[in-house]
Amino acid sequence: MRTTLLLFLSNLFMTTAWYWHLKYKETSLWKVILISWLIAFFEYCIAVPANRIGSYEFNAFELKTIQEVVSLTVFVGFAVIYLKEEVRWNYLVGFGFIVLAVFFIFKKW
Repeated sequence: MRTTLLLFLSNLFMTTAWYWHLKYKETSLWKVILISWLIAFFEYCIAVPANRIGSYEFNAFELKTIQEVVSLTVFVGFAVIYLKEEVRWNYLVGFGFIVLAVFFIFKKW
């Protein structure tokens, strides 16, 4: 659970670093890059320990899968709340396939 919470927090920073500027298209690209790198620094400070801690419980494939699901979850919230985008049915179908991938990756065969 600690790994997932840390990954969630790190993804809040990374999603912000990658997408905050979409509402500020008049801001110079060099400023956007600099600000995004500063935000991303904190993401790395959280993601690296999250993966180190998680490696005692999960293998690399499982860690990456958790990361992707957390990333999509955070992104959906960010896109809806901050960017004011709508979630369409086809996005939900695509996310459903990702959940199916989680099943296959974590299933002990």
